Amino acid sequence: MGGERNGWRVPSSTVLFWPQILVEGSPLFYAAIAANRRNFMYQQELARSGKRLFFIRGTYIYITIAISVLIAWCSKDWGPFKSAAGDCAWFWVSLAVASAGAIIRVFTSGWAALGTSGRAKVAAEASELNTTGPYSLVRNPLYVGRILNFTGLAMLSGSWVFGAIVFLLAILIYERISIYEEEFLREKFGAAHAEWAKDVPALLPRLTGWVKPKYPFWWKRMIWREQNKLFLLATTVFLTWFARLDFNVDALTPAQWNWVYAYGALVVVRFFIGGLKMIGFFKELS
Repeated sequence: MGGERNGWRVPSSTVLFWPQILVEGSPLFYAAIAANRRNFMYQQELARSGKRLFFIRGTYIYITIAISVLIAWCSKDWGPFKSAAGDCAWFWVSLAVASAGAIIRVFTSGWAALGTSGRAKVAAEASELNTTGPYSLVRNPLYVGRILNFTGLAMLSGSWVFGAIVFLLAILIYERISIYEEEFLREKFGAAHAEWAKDVPALLPRLTGWVKPKYPFWWKRMIWREQNKLFLLATTVFLTWFARLDFNVDALTPAQWNWVYAYGALVVVRFFIGGLKMIGFFKELS
């Protein structure tokens, strides 16, 4: 069994295999304490960096989209392959990955409790601990959705290199943000959080253990929270396509103009939802 020594927890496994470290002054005893201290300090540093990243997390999607459009404009490639069929497949896979991330966020936002999984800019917040629905499979389903969504948006540039870079960066960024948020949840919910976190992984969803959502699906709140992400997905598809045409309106065929009109309709819908928000249609949601 583990124990406390000088304010630091000695790992149980270490004590089990090296019982002599229980002897005060043993070199292995102090080595275990030093290792525990280093791990604690490392976790604290991850949480601090996660807090800084948390404040600016809303900018990442715009940076990803801008670079994707720039790459598409410069390369004119739809994918990393030499064949049209391969590039076409790459586009659809990219769209599927980005859409999968968006869908995960849609269902997570729709089922989450009010006052949780919000878009807070100042600090983490939660009125209760989400443990059902998507949260019964992974502790941070919104961030899993973001990682997939960002990766798909990057892949729409046609560059596998940029897609891989964004995927790895997204994991590093959201791992740190999730550590910061988990510290907040651990302090606020204590044993309930520990019991939930014991079986549910942080970012890699498990395949079993689904628990029926505690609350009904709130379409109104889902629209309020996720409509911008869905709009940005459509924007990325449109802009990367248009960039490959050098943004040349005169070169558009009648069939291609239909895509312009379709995107224009989405812009109108986006402004309509924004207008509803301004008049307080979503004010009771959080």
